[in-house]
This record gives sequence, C-alpha cells and structure tokens, in this order.
Amino acid sequence: MHEYDETVLKCFLENQGQLFPEDVADSMEAAEAFLEDCMAVVVDSAEEVEEYFEDAGVDTEGSDVLEADEVFDIGDGRYLIVEG
Repeated sequence: MHEYDETVLKCFLENQGQLFPEDVADSMEAAEAFLEDCMAVVVDSAEEVEEYFEDAGVDTEGSDVLEADEVFDIGDGRYLIVEG
C-alpha cells in the first residue's frame, strides 16, 4: 500500500484535470483511494521520472517526460505519476 502525504493529495486534487476530462476525486480521502487503486507512484526527482518510464518500456527519446499528462509536479522536487 502506498502512502500519499497531504502535499501529494492536494497536488492531485488541484491538477487532476490535466489527465482526466472530469474530476475523479473531490476530497483528500477520495484522492488517496483513487491513487491507491491505480497504484500511482511518487518519485523524488526528474531523473526518477525518466527511469520510471524507461523501466515501463516507454521510449522517452527526444521528449520531455515531465510534460506528460500523467506526471504531476508536486512542487517540492517530487513528482506523482498516475497511469490513467
């Protein structure tokens, strides 16, 4: 089970529209449940975002993975990756 702190949950709630056409969560509890259900990952750096995509077999050559819809910049150096 993943642990998502308040900063991560707020980031997702405020920015979920970048990945989904409609809100999928309307509270911190709903956001946490949704992120757990889709096994979202929090990584500690931009390099770890790239490693995540490489490990998943996604070709990131020539693209900025930090601009991907499923990557949320938490604002403290960490990133949330949500596979919709």
